[in-house]
Amino acid sequence: MALLDDNFLLGNDMAKKLFNDYAKDMPIIDFHCHLNPKEIYENKNYPNITRIWLNEGVYGDHYKWRQERTNGVPEELITGDGDEYQKFLAWAETIESALGNPLYEWTHLELKRFFHIDEVLSRKTAPDIWKKANAELQTDAFKPRNLIKNSNVKAVCTTDDPASDLHYHKLLKETEAENGFRTLPAMRPDKLIQVDRDGFADYLKELSEVSGVKITSFKTMIDAVKQRFEFFSEMGGRLSDHSLLTYHFIEASDSELNAIFDKGVNNEELSPKEVDQYLTALLENLMKLNKEFDWTMQFHINSIRDLNRPMFDKLGPDTGYDAVGTQPDIADQMAKLYTKMQITHDIPKTIFYSLNDNDWMQLATMMGAFQEGGKQRLQLGAGWWFNDTAEGMDEQLRVFAEESLLPNFVGMLTDSRSFLSYPRHEYFRRVLCNFYGKLAEQGRVPDDEEMLGKVVQNICYNNAYNFFKFFPDKTPDEIFGKLTVNN
Repeated sequence: MALLDDNFLLGNDMAKKLFNDYAKDMPIIDFHCHLNPKEIYENKNYPNITRIWLNEGVYGDHYKWRQERTNGVPEELITGDGDEYQKFLAWAETIESALGNPLYEWTHLELKRFFHIDEVLSRKTAPDIWKKANAELQTDAFKPRNLIKNSNVKAVCTTDDPASDLHYHKLLKETEAENGFRTLPAMRPDKLIQVDRDGFADYLKELSEVSGVKITSFKTMIDAVKQRFEFFSEMGGRLSDHSLLTYHFIEASDSELNAIFDKGVNNEELSPKEVDQYLTALLENLMKLNKEFDWTMQFHINSIRDLNRPMFDKLGPDTGYDAVGTQPDIADQMAKLYTKMQITHDIPKTIFYSLNDNDWMQLATMMGAFQEGGKQRLQLGAGWWFNDTAEGMDEQLRVFAEESLLPNFVGMLTDSRSFLSYPRHEYFRRVLCNFYGKLAEQGRVPDDEEMLGKVVQNICYNNAYNFFKFFPDKTPDEIFGKLTVNN
């Protein structure tokens, strides 16, 4: 079998039919990514493949960076100011040793789908690929908006701080019809969570100024956050996202909470218990706001960030020094939070992602205890980060199917900083079609192409369209031409 041939990841005839006849051409709703709205708006061509692939704009691809370090590439040719052609050669040499790593497949899939390059990337072929790719990058097709549009993407949800003025979202909203897709904000209140870090007081000043709410207490902080929910909603926002490296459910009285808040503002040392008390109260209020505004709340849990402290001090976060978390009871702690919020019926639509797949079964079964008020309001999110592999995706589908109702799943997201990451949706769709193809082959689901095809299409696009409500003002036909949306 040739590398990435038409049937890669598709193990039988049913899988091939489901992908080619049902999944392949479905639109994409990318409901969680880290694309920069400024770069989408400015819509500039990238000068070379290094800039769009390895060091894109203000971001970089830490997936690639950590493997380059593993392959002995000097930091000058990773995050440093080394020559960009030499950086590309270093990546080409790294990819030669990446057989079996999903980066190998993603790299070649992106070369094939965007650049129409079928060559295997290596140190030997890199000079020719460099020339071909760079020539393509200067064409209109490789401007960011066209990369999104031509990937059949209908909505892009970026990751935005509550204090953001969403300036570029406003500008993009004016060009929506021309773009052919929507760029929507999703709230990520990391700086609110970081009560025990330097800069908390400065951040509250920023939040106070942008919201128009004078923040003097925990309650007034929540009032300011509510104003931001209102503003984000006006801009089309329908999701929030919350990174919890570790978490313990510990309640606090109002007086305890205000004392913790004051300590945070004054940059005084907080105990682990106090941090968890603050975080518990904050999450409770954020859950209420997500429910009130009919948003979907995403939790990314159980990761370990910035293990290499000297390199963190030098390069900052998201530079390739993270790992799978090992808090064994984090799903149990989330269950305690949800048990508390069920009393007042303040559980919003929720998607749980855990970087540690040992949590998946507990999360999937825990969610089943709180499903009410609509179809599959709580979901086990797609295989995330280190689980974003063919095997990880397949395992997440298995757990979802066995412990819940997989045909209700909202499907895949890129979670990426790169405009070239959309083939990951194709990758997921192939895994999905193979999953159902195997079940049909084993006689575990009907050998019914039309029925399974509808399920696949719903997971690829239709479920996300219905679940997130990104298009309340117009039908998909009015915005994007004729699409089939199954209820």
